[in-house]
Amino acid sequence: MTTPGKKTTTKSKSRKKATKEGFFARNRLAVIIVSSILIAMMVGVAVFALPSYKGAKTSLIIPAGSSSKAIADSLETRLGATMGKRVYMLWKLQGGTPAVAHGYYVVEPGCSAARISRNIARGAQTPVTVSFNAVRTLEKLAVTVTKNMEMTPDDFLHACSVVLADSGFVETQFPAAFIPDTYEFYYTTSPESFVARLLGYRNRYWTEERISKARSMGLSPVEVATIASIVEEETAKIDERPTVARLYMNRLAKGMKLQADPTVKFAVGDETIRRISGNMLKTDSPYNTYLYDGLPPGPIRIPERSTMEAVLNAPVNDYLYMCAREDFSGYHNFTSSYDVHRQNAARYQAELNRRGIK
Repeated sequence: MTTPGKKTTTKSKSRKKATKEGFFARNRLAVIIVSSILIAMMVGVAVFALPSYKGAKTSLIIPAGSSSKAIADSLETRLGATMGKRVYMLWKLQGGTPAVAHGYYVVEPGCSAARISRNIARGAQTPVTVSFNAVRTLEKLAVTVTKNMEMTPDDFLHACSVVLADSGFVETQFPAAFIPDTYEFYYTTSPESFVARLLGYRNRYWTEERISKARSMGLSPVEVATIASIVEEETAKIDERPTVARLYMNRLAKGMKLQADPTVKFAVGDETIRRISGNMLKTDSPYNTYLYDGLPPGPIRIPERSTMEAVLNAPVNDYLYMCAREDFSGYHNFTSSYDVHRQNAARYQAELNRRGIK
């Protein structure tokens, strides 16, 4: 039989044992927490103590569908074996996945392994520059704008046929949907988003004020771009473009054929022609403004913003005829008299003959 005193002693021992075990349990938890913090701090210090990238500025492209091994190989190839391995290790520790890493990244000298890996793990791509000007055809535009992008020229052209058609453009008007400039995109931008954004930049150019000005001239934005494209092909002299633009608008107002040589070159399919022959003038094409009235179906090149401004702000004149100057300065002789124009043309033709230009 147990005495009351002994019972008390047993309970007291149990309480002491439980208290002791709780103390050690709490301390073990504290030790684990402190250890974790210390380890994290040590890892952090180690990471930031890693040497920075010492090589020349380089770029890294991670294609869609890349494996982790392919990414590891690319990192070592572009950054060097040691740096590449460090970046790959940190990328994996941050939970990086190939799907998110897909993209284009530029690595500058002095960039830390931690920063490089973090950018790739988050898919924080470096924007690529898309720049174009002096582009004559949509096919050439496709090659130019996709050279730094993941999409192919065919992807771009297909996106044009979808996005631009949905926006009310017919195929011959597609060149009027773009304005030459320098833009920034991400390498992985989809073709449809790419074309839609370029169209958006063009639409922002066409403010209500510009649309109203074009309307007062009896022109739509596409028609302004069409005239501007002919003007650019007609003269490389920027200071002459407003005068040329007004001349063409004068002819349109009078119901005269434009008779613009650049449209014949476009119809023939050879912009290098220096001398328009009689047979070329007979080329049956809606772009041949010697045969067909009014403007061609669309721009014969992608006109610059400045040339469209030259059309919208063309000074008033009464010129109806123009002919390249016989001094081959690149400028033209303008007149409202057909007789004077014939004299100008005769001098120019004589100089072509003298120089043996056919």
